[in-house]
Amino acid sequence: LQVLNEKKLQEVDSLWKEFETPEKANKIVKLKHFEKFQDTTEALAASTALVEGKLSKNLKKILKKIVAKDAHEQLAVADAKLGGVIKEKLNLSCIHSPMVTELMRGIRSQIEGLITGLPSREMAAMCLGLAHSLSRYKLKFSPDKVDTMIIQAISLLDDLDKELNNYIMRCREWYGWHFPELGKIITDNLTYCKCVRKVGDRSNFASSDVSDILPEEIEEDVKAAAEISMGTEVSEEDINNIIHLCDQVIEISEYRTQLYDYLKNRMMAIAPNLTVMVGELVGARLIAHAGSLLNLAKHPASTVQLLGAEKALFRALKTKRDTPKFGLIYHASLVGQTNAKNKGKISRMLAAKTALTIRYDALGESTSAEMGAENRLKVETRLRLLEERGIRRISGTGKALAKTDKYQNKSEIKVFDPSGDSTLPVASKKRKIQEVEEQDTEVPVKAKKFKAEMKGE
Repeated sequence: LQVLNEKKLQEVDSLWKEFETPEKANKIVKLKHFEKFQDTTEALAASTALVEGKLSKNLKKILKKIVAKDAHEQLAVADAKLGGVIKEKLNLSCIHSPMVTELMRGIRSQIEGLITGLPSREMAAMCLGLAHSLSRYKLKFSPDKVDTMIIQAISLLDDLDKELNNYIMRCREWYGWHFPELGKIITDNLTYCKCVRKVGDRSNFASSDVSDILPEEIEEDVKAAAEISMGTEVSEEDINNIIHLCDQVIEISEYRTQLYDYLKNRMMAIAPNLTVMVGELVGARLIAHAGSLLNLAKHPASTVQLLGAEKALFRALKTKRDTPKFGLIYHASLVGQTNAKNKGKISRMLAAKTALTIRYDALGESTSAEMGAENRLKVETRLRLLEERGIRRISGTGKALAKTDKYQNKSEIKVFDPSGDSTLPVASKKRKIQEVEEQDTEVPVKAKKFKAEMKGE
C-alpha cells in the first residue's frame, strides 16, 4: 500500500477518523501490489518469520521487485526489528513510529475495502485458520521436551507403589493362614509371590524344585518348615485365588520396573543436569510439584529447597517456631549421605545449585549434563570439607585448630585437710591401749623387788 496524503498522517490522535469508511481509507492509501499465499503452510512460514523478526523469501522477492523502484521513499514497518533486517539486507530506508502503528491499525480495519476480490467470509476463514496454525506452531515443542509425560509417569509410579504394598500385604496375610512360617523365612516380597505362585499348597514344597527362585539354604529351610507348619488347611479354590493375586503382584512389579526405566530416560532427555544433581525421582517430583519445568525454573533457590514442605513452613510461621530446612530435596542422595548436623547446610547449597541447573535445562539450548556434573562435584567437595572439619574437632589434630588449642588450663582440685584445725596432740587408740598395758605390767615388778629387799634385811 502506498500513502497518498502524508500531511494527514502527522495528526496521530485523529488518524483513526480517516479510516472510518472504505471511501475515506482509499483517499489516504492506495494498493500498490498484492500477492496471495499458495497455502496455509506458506502463510504460516511467513507469519512465523514476521513474529521472530526475520525476512522470509517471498517478502524479500517482493521488496526487491516492487519497493526497489521507489527506493527514495521510506518503507513503513510495524516491527522495528524487521525494519532493521530489511535495511541491513536490502539497503532500504524504513520508518517505525506511533504514526505507523496507527496507520497499520487503520489499514487492518478496512482491509476488505482496500483489497478487492476477497469476500469477507473467505477472509475470516483464512484468518481463523492461520491463527490456529500459528498458535499450534507456538505450542508445538519438541516431543523430547514435553514435561507433561514426566508428571504423569511419577504420579503413576507413586500410585503403583501404594497398590503394590496393599496387594503384597494382602497376599502375605492370606497365604499366612496356610503357611505362616514362609513369611519369616522369605523377606523379599517379589520372591515370596513367585514362590507361592509356583508351589501353591504347602504340601507341594517337598516335591517342588524352587532352586531357580530361592538359594539352596533357604530352600531347605522352607521345605523343613512346610513339614511341621502350624498353618490351617485351605481348599484348592482358595489357593487358586491366592495364586491369581500373586500373578497381579508380579505383573505390576514388572510394569513398575519398565515405567521407572522410561522415567529415567525421559528425565535425561528433558532435564539432564537436574537429574545428575538430585536424581531422576527427586527431579521428577520437583517438576510435578511445580507443574512444569518452566514453572520450576521461575522459582528461587529458597523455594526449591522447601518445595513439598509448605504445610510445615506455614505452621512454623504461624506458631513462631523454627522453619523447616528441606522439602522434597531431602530425598536426594547428597542430603541423605551427610550427618544430621550438616543436612541444613548441604540442602541449602544443593538447592542453590539445583536452581541453576533447572534454569539451564529449561531455558538453555544445550542437552549435555556437564554443568550438572560440575555443580554436583562442588557440593560433594563442600560436604567433604564439612565432614573433615567435624572429625578435626573431635580428634584435635587439625592445623587450623591447633593454634587455638595451645593454651590448656589444668585446674588442680585441692582437698582440705581437717587435721590442721586442732593444736592438741591426738594419740591413737592403739597407743593408749599399749601404754595402759605397760603400766599394768610395771607395778607387780616393783612389788617383787620391794619384797626381796625386805627379806634381805
